[in-house]
This record gives sequence, structure tokens and C-alpha cells, in this order.
Amino acid sequence: MASQKRHWFWNLILVLTIIICISVLTMHYRNWIKTAPDHIRLLSGFYMEKVRYTDLDSVVFVERIPPMIRLNGFSALEKEKGIFQEFKDSLTDKKIHVFVDNISQPKIKLVYKDSIKLYFNLKDSLETNILFSQLQQKIVKTGMVPN
Repeated sequence: MASQKRHWFWNLILVLTIIICISVLTMHYRNWIKTAPDHIRLLSGFYMEKVRYTDLDSVVFVERIPPMIRLNGFSALEKEKGIFQEFKDSLTDKKIHVFVDNISQPKIKLVYKDSIKLYFNLKDSLETNILFSQLQQKIVKTGMVPN
């Protein structure tokens, strides 16, 4: 019996598929936050939000996020990520971005451009507290009064 070798093309496809799956899992594993002098960028998997400090209306710590309808995204274990819509705003198109790494920890609620809401936290509550303090300082420097 002669053994058949796989074609190199299928081996390449298999390796690329494994690399893509691992990179997507890594992207969703945690929130990737980059602060710049004029904005903050949050990346979590396929979701990315860039918020300019001058657009910030309020930065608040909240214990729980309000009840919402998930438009797309996922919830797994302690993570909640995606685009949601509040129950009371189901007649409007207001979308809320949620990037929560640990649902049991306090979350940072950003309101920017008058009505866009973003909830997020980091896996480590100490890092979340430090980021909250930095955002509070940025909102004070831009002349806005924090709520």
C-alpha cells in the first residue's frame, strides 16, 4: 500500500487557520487600552472605540451595568463584551458599548458626545482604579465638570 502525502497547500491552510484562531482568542481575552495625550482607545476583539478627552461628558464608577439587550457580542464566565441597547431605550437606536473583563468588579462608565455610553473595566481592579483616576484628571483638564 502506498501512502499518500498531503499537498503543501492544505498544510499551509491548516497552519494559518490555527494562527488566526489563536490570535482572535488573544484579542478577546482582555481589554487592550491605549491612552494618548488627546484620546483613549479601547480594543476588545473585533470591537474598538476611540474616545477623545474633549468629547467626554462624564466619567463615573458604577457597581452594576443596567439591564440591556445584547445586539451583538458575547457573555462568558465573568466577561461581557459587545454592543448593547438599554431596555428603556429599545425604541431608539442608541447603542452602548460594553467591554467588561470582570463583571463582579466596579465598572467605569464613560458618557461622551452628549449621549454615547461606554462601560468597561479591567481584570485587575487596581488597574481600573488607576485608569479611572487618570480619566478624572483628563476631564478636569479639558474644563468639563465630572458627574
